[in-house]
Amino acid sequence: MYQRYEPDWEAYHRRAQIGPCFICRILAGDSGFPHHVVYEDEVAIAFLDAYPSVYGHALVAPRAHLEQVTGDFAQEQYLGLQKAIYCVAEAVRLEVSAERVYLLSFGSNQGNAHVHWHIAPLPPGIPYKEQQLVALQKGILAIPEEDQALLAARLRRRLAESRGG
Repeated sequence: MYQRYEPDWEAYHRRAQIGPCFICRILAGDSGFPHHVVYEDEVAIAFLDAYPSVYGHALVAPRAHLEQVTGDFAQEQYLGLQKAIYCVAEAVRLEVSAERVYLLSFGSNQGNAHVHWHIAPLPPGIPYKEQQLVALQKGILAIPEEDQALLAARLRRRLAESRGG
């Protein structure tokens, strides 16, 4: 449905290594950084990935700038964040009719250090040999902003309904 492209990865990595934290920029309301928030609470923020490898690709991060996937969290804090990840992953799975949802935590102390989880829904009908990491390495989907905004609105609505609000 959407065309794929390869972004300027060198520029992306340079920004990740020397620029300000992209998640902290979103949390600060930086209007110069495009994003579509789908969920926010006192613990976490979730938004659609600006570089989606699959339709519905979202990120979930703690509001606090923490860097270690487990080491910077008290157990209760970590479990609270996992609840947000679960809720967003379920909303994404249902909204895009995913065959499977992949949860991954990427990042590096050298760039994109703010810990975050990727929610990557696998579309139905993808042959086995094109699933798992292969499905996430086929380039970036060129999804128009209007389509991302509509998807984000549908996910917010689904998340509100699942919380009874």
